[in-house]
Amino acid sequence: MEGSENDGNVTPMAKWKTEFSRKFQYFLDRSTPHTMERWLGTLAVAMIYVLRVYYVQGFYVISYGLGIYVLNLLIGFLSPKVDPELEALDGASLPTKGSDEFKPFIRRLPEFKFWYAITKAFVVAFVLTFFSMLDVPVFWPILLCYWIFLFFLTMKRQILHMIKYKYVPFDIGKQRYTNKKSARSSGTPRN
Repeated sequence: MEGSENDGNVTPMAKWKTEFSRKFQYFLDRSTPHTMERWLGTLAVAMIYVLRVYYVQGFYVISYGLGIYVLNLLIGFLSPKVDPELEALDGASLPTKGSDEFKPFIRRLPEFKFWYAITKAFVVAFVLTFFSMLDVPVFWPILLCYWIFLFFLTMKRQILHMIKYKYVPFDIGKQRYTNKKSARSSGTPRN
């Protein structure tokens, strides 16, 4: 009964939030098939962030945290949804032998969610650069060296996992089948 009384008294802020959320979701849905344009937009946002950090000469801890978060997202993007090492081998696992049935590679983190999370991370990091209390003085080369070390260690582990379970998370270099003209359409009769 209380819920029906409050439904008529929707505040303008709640109305605006609902409308904004609806419009934002509409534009997200429309951007889904435009992969290249989305990633170019994210690259532009990342470049603005990099220029901001370079211009201010600070916020290296925020940049380091952003780098660790992006690395975590990348691992999720490159990993299969069902990890053969962790899950019992049921019908959804990756094939490990040549005689196994082909199963498509399904990512743990789909491309759209990967893009959206990275873009949000760069926007949040950019906003954080406007708060001077978050500019902790650190010796940034140490953070950079540590991040590079972590990157190579995790990528080595991920690549060894890919080799062990024989999967490639990219479309590049995979065989594609195209429709070839059949013998009937080329004009030669079949007997």
